[in-house]
Amino acid sequence: MDFHKHSSEVLPERRVAVDKLQGQSDYSSRNTRRGRRFGRISGRRLLIWVFSLAVLFFIYLSVFGIHMLHVDSKGGPSSLSEVKGSFTHVIVREEQDKSAGDDVSKQPRKPHRARYFPCEVSFLDSVNYLIEPKDSANITQFSVHYVEREERPLHDASLKPRFGGHQTLRERKESFYARNQTMHCGFIKGPVGFQSTGFDLDEEDKKYMSSCSVAVSSCIFGSSDFLRRPTSKLISDYSKRNVCFVMFVDEQTLSKLSAEGNVPDDRGYIGLWKIVVVRNLPYKDMRKTGKVPKFLSHRLFPSSRYSIWLDSKLRLVADPMLIIEYFLWRTGSEYAISNHYTRHCVWEEVLQNKRLNKYNPTAIDEQFNYYRSDGLVKFDQSDPNIPLPSYVPEGSFIVRAHTPMSNLFSCLWFNEVDRFTSRDQLSFGYTYLKLKRMNPDRPFRLYMFKDCERRSLVKLFHHREL
Repeated sequence: MDFHKHSSEVLPERRVAVDKLQGQSDYSSRNTRRGRRFGRISGRRLLIWVFSLAVLFFIYLSVFGIHMLHVDSKGGPSSLSEVKGSFTHVIVREEQDKSAGDDVSKQPRKPHRARYFPCEVSFLDSVNYLIEPKDSANITQFSVHYVEREERPLHDASLKPRFGGHQTLRERKESFYARNQTMHCGFIKGPVGFQSTGFDLDEEDKKYMSSCSVAVSSCIFGSSDFLRRPTSKLISDYSKRNVCFVMFVDEQTLSKLSAEGNVPDDRGYIGLWKIVVVRNLPYKDMRKTGKVPKFLSHRLFPSSRYSIWLDSKLRLVADPMLIIEYFLWRTGSEYAISNHYTRHCVWEEVLQNKRLNKYNPTAIDEQFNYYRSDGLVKFDQSDPNIPLPSYVPEGSFIVRAHTPMSNLFSCLWFNEVDRFTSRDQLSFGYTYLKLKRMNPDRPFRLYMFKDCERRSLVKLFHHREL
């Protein structure tokens, strides 16, 4: 009985536990069924969302692909029309973008300038063996005098005095004849009482230059360049004693050079250069002002028999007496200048000057058209009777004897620069051919040497960047 009683007391507790377990089991089964239903519903919804996104993505790719095909019809890459699948399409597009970027980075660059090199010049071993040839009977002899002053013309009182004067077309034509004459050649003064026309020099400098028998000259105006000293160790003692090295500068350039440490000594020298200061420059165009010492050395050095001109971008690296012997005495010439390293025809030079905006194109055309109307012809290398190897010089280096014909040619060339543009390469061929044409029986012995020979005489630098 006790046992059953005990059992009866215990059974209710077990029953409650069983009931609780049964209730929990029912609740768990209901939750499981709900989870299964929710899983089935969520899976369907997920599939629907994934499908919807795939459709939208497909529509987007379709529209994007049509746009790309439209681009292709306007010149885009044709490979896009063959793309299958969205990821392939995207990859191809990225590769094309990368390729386009590479094409931009590989745009054609400006070609490098061609390099030109010196060639051998067979100088004598020493100036000790120099023998100046006697004047040849072939040298054309006549007397040239120069217009020193112009009076104000009666028909036009408004004309102002000019350094080059007011040469008429008739005077210009007559000046090309190699005969006794008085011609325009710079340094022309105005009427009495008028101010100087320019290129004013100190009397002491004039006296020094009048004593020179051989002159080497250059110029820097407007602080356009650095001072390039001749290489002293390559210049013989004989040339250092007997050759005048003159550098013409204006006051602005002298101040600039002094600020850079190039100060003339007590005698006015910087190295071998005798510094000669020019005041009251005759032209606003510094290039045109530079043509005065370039072409008119026979007027600046009236007692000189020979002269060498070199541009300020050049440094002389050869003895001047050896240069005169090689280019003048050995060839029997009275004027020597190198040909241009690439261009030989004035037509080409005109186009190059206009392309690089070297001067006012209208002024170039005016000069060129005048020359064509006055008989200038194209350079024809196939012509066996061509008088020069080039009608375009590299005018930075000139060697000349101060003979009547050489002086006449220099004045004529200067007058063309004074009348037209400062681009002297445009007027060289015309001046030479006209002089030759108007004096068939009076030869002018001009020697045009190779540009590579010029490069062996000097070291070339770039002009100062202003």
